[in-house]
Parts: sequence; C-alpha cells; structure tokens
Amino acid sequence: MTDAVGSIDTPDAQDEVSESKKARKGGKRAKKGPLKRLATFYRQIIAELRKVVWPTRNQLTSYTTVVIFFVAIMIALVTVIDYGLNHAAKYVFG
Repeated sequence: MTDAVGSIDTPDAQDEVSESKKARKGGKRAKKGPLKRLATFYRQIIAELRKVVWPTRNQLTSYTTVVIFFVAIMIALVTVIDYGLNHAAKYVFG
C-alpha cells in the first residue's frame, strides 16, 4: 500500500538506509591522531564555555549569600538533631 509520497516498504528506502550505514563505517575518529583529537576536545570545551551565561556580580553575591545562609540553617538543624539524639541515647542507655 502506497500513498502519494511513497512507502517505507519500498526497496529504494532500504537501499538508502544500507548505504548510509556503510558510509559511516570507520568514522572520523579513527583517521585523526590522539593529539588532534585532544586539540579538538579543548576547542569544543572553549566553544561550550563561550555559550555559558555567566552571572553578574550582584547575582553572584546574592546566590552566595543564599547558599551560606542555607548551609548555616542545615548545620544548626543537624546540630539540634544530634544533640537531641545524644541526650535520648544517654537517657535510654544510662
């Protein structure tokens, strides 16, 4: 059954798929030496870092303040829980 565009079941579509698989055999990585691959890797890292939206100084200050405040609250919470469990263990075990 075919429509106006054609069907996937036709032999032409299968030939295109098999040709593309044969063309990719080996790949580009096998043709480059290790130093060229390393250089390409570092160029890609730099390209990705250029895409990063870096925070402004005000944003960085506010984010840092929020993180320090949150860590202080978590330290206080863990300290209170530890203190309570310590006294509970002393009460239970004498």
